[in-house]
Amino acid sequence: MTRTTDPAATDAATTDATTTDATATDVTAIDATTAERTTAEATPGDERLRRWRLVLGGESADGTGCSLAGTDVAIDGALTALYGNGGGRPAGDRSRGRSAGLGASAPSVARWLGDIRTYFPSSVVQVMQRDAIDRLGLSTLLLEPEMLEAVEADVHLVGTLLSLNKAMPETTKETARAVVRKVVDDLEKQLATRTRSTLTGALDRSAKINRPRHRDIDWDRTIRANLKNYLPEFNTVVPERLIGYGRASQSVKKDVVLCIDQSGSMAASVVYASVFGAVLASMRSIATRLVVFDTAVVDLTDQLDDPVDVLFGTQLGGGTDINRALAYCQSQITRPADTVVVLISDLYEGGIRDEMLKRVAAMKASGVQFVALLALSDEGTPAYDREHAAALSALGAPAFACTPDLFPDVMAAAIEKRPLPIPDMAAHQ
Repeated sequence: MTRTTDPAATDAATTDATTTDATATDVTAIDATTAERTTAEATPGDERLRRWRLVLGGESADGTGCSLAGTDVAIDGALTALYGNGGGRPAGDRSRGRSAGLGASAPSVARWLGDIRTYFPSSVVQVMQRDAIDRLGLSTLLLEPEMLEAVEADVHLVGTLLSLNKAMPETTKETARAVVRKVVDDLEKQLATRTRSTLTGALDRSAKINRPRHRDIDWDRTIRANLKNYLPEFNTVVPERLIGYGRASQSVKKDVVLCIDQSGSMAASVVYASVFGAVLASMRSIATRLVVFDTAVVDLTDQLDDPVDVLFGTQLGGGTDINRALAYCQSQITRPADTVVVLISDLYEGGIRDEMLKRVAAMKASGVQFVALLALSDEGTPAYDREHAAALSALGAPAFACTPDLFPDVMAAAIEKRPLPIPDMAAHQ
């Protein structure tokens, strides 16, 4: 068996998420390619054997006795090139199963990338690309322009390119920037409108006035502020004090500081945070500062008009000194009561832990709204320092993972100084 680690698997195993990563990718790809096959082309029994044949790789031990023809042969070749060595063994190890066959040249990899884009949908192509980079060590090939032109661009690929930025030859940088630009532009289109509308509403609601015109009354806040005046006999509240929305203005209402950990594990978070930073910077009522850090601290605020410049200004990898980064952010705060600080980090601190916590406590005591995000991505539960997350929670700053879709709501809650919408399944303490 070369593509799965469970010899007792049944047909249901072809969609079971508990199989190995390589098998899960393999089965997803096969499911995608069989979606258009009809019963006229194959009986259910034949189709089951065909799918198992593609999953298992066709060695004599697969037991299917099924042969492939036509397009299936090419699909099998593309899968074998990536997963044919039995789940991540070195390509030169032929003691069990077949070895992976992408080789080390950019032309062969580019052809393989073209093949998988022909046979599989975009979502599967992106997964297979990531597997190729991780399992076969193809990162260095991304330094070649023809390779970059062939890949399916996504957030993970951008993270890989950024980690290779310093080693990238000048001949490749223009192509790499074009790849990053495409992903960033797509993300900005997806995220910008909702972010602006959500935060604009939050900013207007946060600017309370106590003598509003009728159309400007914030009825939710007015009722809450006058609950003591509830008259049970009339089943009503008599409002002694009216609270209204502030009128929109062009003045800066809130300061937002995005403090981003640029260690290697935070690559996707760096990409999303840079895009959000550019969106926030485009809003006149928010003054946005973007700070990235490892053991050093870099302020990229002057590049926020172009998130691609921001991303190429980062250096993924290296150590982590959260305390130093927060010290810099604290020094830039001039209006604590109107400031939101967003720390995006896995909290693995290489600096002075106690000092880091003291700075967070001091900022909160001064009126700063402090948000700690363990990740800003769609990748699920991140790895993080649970002890530090628990310590921040004890200070009133719960640490949790946040998807890009939820980020505008988190920011709106911070601006309005109300409880954060922490996801039910978030990793937090």
